[in-house]
Amino acid sequence: MNIEEIVIDYLQKNLQTDNVYGEIPDSSSGEYFVVDKAGSETSDHICTSTVAIQSYGDTKAEAAESNERMKRAMEGIVELDQVGGCHLDTDYNYTNIARKQYRYQAVYQITHY
Repeated sequence: MNIEEIVIDYLQKNLQTDNVYGEIPDSSSGEYFVVDKAGSETSDHICTSTVAIQSYGDTKAEAAESNERMKRAMEGIVELDQVGGCHLDTDYNYTNIARKQYRYQAVYQITHY
């Protein structure tokens, strides 16, 4: 299982929603999340991946609250056997002006096996 699948499955269970995707869904509104691996490195058979998680909402406030809820959920991902560590690098407003979609993005470094 790749890191994107691990994070998607974990967030679906812990946020109790099916609205966690590996790409932007065709029809989207309300709260949903998109998980994207931005890069990785491997040392001694241990991988560290940079994972960006975008939290969407109908308003900027809803997107911000979704982001905070997702970050609280991600604190527990280290309990999974496949995950050795998870560090939040940064999170920020990442509103898509062209599509008029409110979103926040959180960038994590996740060590996984």
